[in-house]
Amino acid sequence: MYNEKLDKLIEMALMDGELTEKEKQVLFKNAETIGVDLDEFEMVLESKLFEKQKSMEQEKTIDVAPKSNKKGDLKKCPSCGSPVKSFIAKCNDCDHEFRNIEVNSSVNELLNELKKIRKSKFKDEDGDFEEDEYFEARAEAIRNFAIPTSKEDLIEFATKGMSEFDSKKIDNEELNSAWESKTEEAISKLHVFALNDKSIVPIIENFEKKFTEKLKKHRKVKRNETIMLAIGFPCVFFIGYLMYAFIFSLIGYHYWPF
Repeated sequence: MYNEKLDKLIEMALMDGELTEKEKQVLFKNAETIGVDLDEFEMVLESKLFEKQKSMEQEKTIDVAPKSNKKGDLKKCPSCGSPVKSFIAKCNDCDHEFRNIEVNSSVNELLNELKKIRKSKFKDEDGDFEEDEYFEARAEAIRNFAIPTSKEDLIEFATKGMSEFDSKKIDNEELNSAWESKTEEAISKLHVFALNDKSIVPIIENFEKKFTEKLKKHRKVKRNETIMLAIGFPCVFFIGYLMYAFIFSLIGYHYWPF
C-alpha cells in the first residue's frame, strides 16, 4: 500500500492483534517521512487492526469448536453447531460469518472497472482530450457500483472512498460527488452491522468524524473559490478597462469613466 518497509512494520506491529502507543508512534513517524496523510493512515491502521483481531478471534473459535460432521453438502457452524449448506457465507441461526470463505475485494473490483475507462477513449476528432466526459464516465461507474455486503469489504471500501474524496489527484466535482455519496452509503451500511457487532462502532465513529471534517474543508475551499471568482472577475475586468483607457489617453482618445 505504501512501501515495503512501512508495510512490513505494520505487519509486525499487528502480529499480536494489539497496537501499543509506542508502535503507533513508530508507524506514524515512518508514514510521515514518506508523505502519507496521517489521518487516512490512522483509519487504515484501525481497519487493519480490526481485521486482524477478527481473524484471530475466528481462529480461536475454530480451534475450540467441535469438528464439523459433513453429511452430503451440509456442514456445521463452528459457532453454534447448526447444520449449514456448503458455500453459504453466514449461519442462518446465529449469523456467524464463515471467514475462511474467499471473498473478492470490492475495492479491487471497482478499481478494475475504473481502469477500463481509459483516457484514450475520450478524444475528439482533433485528438484533444475531453476531460469532462472522462471524469463523468468514471463518476458514473462509481455511482453504479454495487456496495459490498461484508463488514471487512465495507470498512475497506469506506477507507478507500475517504482517501479518494478531495484527494490531490482529483480536481473534478463530479468525481468527488460520486466518491462522497458512495462513502456515505458504505458508512450507513456499516451501521446495520453495528447493531449486532458493537466492536465496529468506534471504527464507524472515526469514519464519520474524519469524513465530516473532510467535507467541511472541501466545501469551505469551494465556497472561497466561488467568492474569489465573483469578486475577482469584475476587478480584473475593471483593471483591464483602466489600462485600456490609459493607453488610448496617451494618443489623444478619452476613455476614462470619470
